[in-house]
Amino acid sequence: MEYRRRIAETQIDHLLGGAAAISIEGAKAVGKTETALRRATTVIRLDRRAELEIVRANPDRLTRGAPPTLIDEWQRFPDSWDIVRAAVDEDRAPGRFLLTGSAATTGAPTHSGAGRIVSVHLRPMTLPERGLAVPTVSLAGLLAADGQTIEGRTDVGLEGYTDEIVASGFPGLRGMAKAVRRAEISGYIDRIVTRDFADLGRVVRNPAALRRWMTAYAAATSTTASFESIRAAATSGEGMKPARTTVAPYNDVLEALRIVEPLPAWAPTSSYIARLSGPPKHHLADPALAARLLNVSAGALLGGQDVGPRIAREGTLLAALFESLACLSVRVFAQAANDASVFHFRTHRGEREVDLIVEGEDGRVLAVEVKLSQVITDEDTKHLRWLRERLGDRMVDTVVISTGPEAYRRRTDGVAVVPLALLGA
Repeated sequence: MEYRRRIAETQIDHLLGGAAAISIEGAKAVGKTETALRRATTVIRLDRRAELEIVRANPDRLTRGAPPTLIDEWQRFPDSWDIVRAAVDEDRAPGRFLLTGSAATTGAPTHSGAGRIVSVHLRPMTLPERGLAVPTVSLAGLLAADGQTIEGRTDVGLEGYTDEIVASGFPGLRGMAKAVRRAEISGYIDRIVTRDFADLGRVVRNPAALRRWMTAYAAATSTTASFESIRAAATSGEGMKPARTTVAPYNDVLEALRIVEPLPAWAPTSSYIARLSGPPKHHLADPALAARLLNVSAGALLGGQDVGPRIAREGTLLAALFESLACLSVRVFAQAANDASVFHFRTHRGEREVDLIVEGEDGRVLAVEVKLSQVITDEDTKHLRWLRERLGDRMVDTVVISTGPEAYRRRTDGVAVVPLALLGA
């Protein structure tokens, strides 16, 4: 596949001008190494046995090359982290080190590189990064309330979005034939079960139970289903739920691997404790992983098939996966907007819900609903209007992400309607 510039690269380039060390983090195969290689002068690839053995014998090699020095898969030699920290303490010249890795292995440091190593999260590709369409509406502009005109047209429709859900945003899979891509995603999931857990020191005694848990989590995409509900759904039919002591480490490791990326709850208050009071929404790093775990095709999604373990949700599985695709995009765009934070909002009893809340560093809020629909009605905007009334000036804008052909602002309530393909950073 032809290399496509990633939105996060602007942030990385900015940080290289001021930070001594940058850690590019994310799930495997999101493009961390390729992104870093384009900026590195010295490259040390610890996933290659010969280079790893040389570094083990002579760790000073990590700090002797011309900067920027890329230490790829740093966790394979866990001392790399502390060596870089120490080197930065001695010399804080910008752009000295780039580190890439998916998750720390057993024995890797549990402390942070705060003040020395800056982290950047690289996620799977958004629709603009995939080249699906040219965005006409900027999320940063919406958050800044810069008065941008909400306009633009796209030919991307429901079928196009569904194809993108199953096609994946992993760069290496773009352009592959469907059968090959499905096999590659299956292999990716297999490696999580058979290799990645072991790399983190977690022995998987029952791989089938882990797969069932991952499949149940996939079925819970875009819901706030309790872990007890997911645990119940992970039974294989014989009536035996996996034990709580078994599934808790599953989720911890999947989060460490950046495969699971729950969306935290938000509350309109400055209290940090209040933000933790609500359950998270469940999302995998890429909705294509959920589709593959559930063994569902684009045709089956379009046909309204509800496959996989039983998890209570509003709407169809396709609607849940479309919301997850939108969540991936908004997270990437928000990160580019001065590291704005993304949450979901839900009142205690669920009477009011807003799919995505983007909060800027100044505390101002952009509220976003996601609708698998071309036509947006008053019913679709009622929760946005309710929240806007209560937040007042703190709410900078309200948006509905749709599958329609055109971006516009509704005259009746001022809510912006933006097709997902037209939303950008």
